Amino acid sequence: MFAVYMGVGSVLLPTHIAELDAADKVAVLGVVGGVSAVFGTVFNPLAGALSDRSGRRNPWILGGALATLAALALLGSARTVLMVGIGWCLVQATMNVYQAAVTAIVPDRIPAARRGTASALVGLALPVGGTLGVTIASQTEDRLSTGYPVLGAVAAAGALLLAACCRDLPRTGGPVAAPRVSRRERVGSFLSALAVHDFRWAFIGRALMVLGHFSVMGYQLYILDDHIALPAGLTPAEAMAVLTPLSMAAMALSTVVGGLLSDRWNRRKVFVGASAALAGTVMVVPVISPTWTGMLVFNALNGLGFGCFMAVDTAVVTLVLPRAEDAARDMGVLNIANAGPQIVAPVVASAIVTALGGYTPLFLIGGALSLLGALAVIPIRGVR
Repeated sequence: MFAVYMGVGSVLLPTHIAELDAADKVAVLGVVGGVSAVFGTVFNPLAGALSDRSGRRNPWILGGALATLAALALLGSARTVLMVGIGWCLVQATMNVYQAAVTAIVPDRIPAARRGTASALVGLALPVGGTLGVTIASQTEDRLSTGYPVLGAVAAAGALLLAACCRDLPRTGGPVAAPRVSRRERVGSFLSALAVHDFRWAFIGRALMVLGHFSVMGYQLYILDDHIALPAGLTPAEAMAVLTPLSMAAMALSTVVGGLLSDRWNRRKVFVGASAALAGTVMVVPVISPTWTGMLVFNALNGLGFGCFMAVDTAVVTLVLPRAEDAARDMGVLNIANAGPQIVAPVVASAIVTALGGYTPLFLIGGALSLLGALAVIPIRGVR
């Protein structure tokens, strides 16, 4: 999943758009990213609710991944900005069907006392998958019709492996029959988790952190091209192939350490708050030093903060879920805090860069949003 998101979103999609419309690439990427994220926001909780109702995860995982492979093949053949937008919208929709079912596995099967460790191990998917995805993408940026399907094949292979090695454990009684209720009652039930105090604050903190992070990281290829003084002979795509493994290695380290220590000490909030604060604070590094060295330092420290945050914050969320039987649906609602800010982030980032005159304001605003995400953990009462 993260191989697709990072490889396509960070390298192939910006490269594709720059080839089609170099003059307006920042604005076009903002529009394409914003519109496509609407599909992720809608399909994730919807697929989660359907997965809960069916009592099974693997059919949704397999179906989502195989549909993603087809959508990426279509994206690779796109020759206009409109077709790129349509293709990426389809990928967001299908990948979020996959994601909704995958994220329900930890609350389905892992005891509460081990959620930090489990979330940390699952969290390693981001650095491992992200590094794999960006490596593949950087090697195929000049062969987009090959790069997109290769990443789709990675997602499909992962889904097949997961389905083969992690069999479904259907709930007693089989699929859950849906009672007859009005549309208004269905919508209210769908978002009912947000009425729970702790879940709502976890949602707000995740949304702020993701918005701050992706406002900057979604434009990193363009930042390297237009803002950072790279060493002679180093292209932006090659720089991404260096920075991403560095960031992901730091992310892997903090993911494991944060998850294990949060279980051992039975403390979650301090890890979530401190890691979000670190990720926000280091946004000033490229402002102070818009150099290759500055980007190396920024990516390493940002990876440490974001990795720990995502691992431990995921454990926090699984501990404040209102009802175990609605785990996939409510995790899907949480994933609105992942996808929703990505609707806003490209549009906001594009507006900031265009209206405020460059990438320095983007770093500062992204850092401020992450710091607000750190503060949002304070009101959570049910987790230490």
